[in-house]
Amino acid sequence: MHIIAKRSLRAFWERFPEAEEPLTRWHAVLDKAAPASFAELKALFGSADWVGGYVVFDIAGNKYRLVADVVFFSQRVFIKQVMTHAEYNRWKP
Repeated sequence: MHIIAKRSLRAFWERFPEAEEPLTRWHAVLDKAAPASFAELKALFGSADWVGGYVVFDIAGNKYRLVADVVFFSQRVFIKQVMTHAEYNRWKP
């Protein structure tokens, strides 16, 4: 899948350096994958959830959340926001 934009991940791990490794791992897995549906994506990332039209990924054992707009037919992932779990609790889709 084509992930747009990695700079969002970098900006987050500059604030939270311990997030770099799990976010890099998430990116590497999804970059090489080609899921055709949410079910196939969920098979790759068991903790992925569909929330308010977005896919929410738990990162680093639920310490962080990554919100993305996933377009399966074009194989694109638009990163909307990366947050701490506390920030996610205040997020409204």
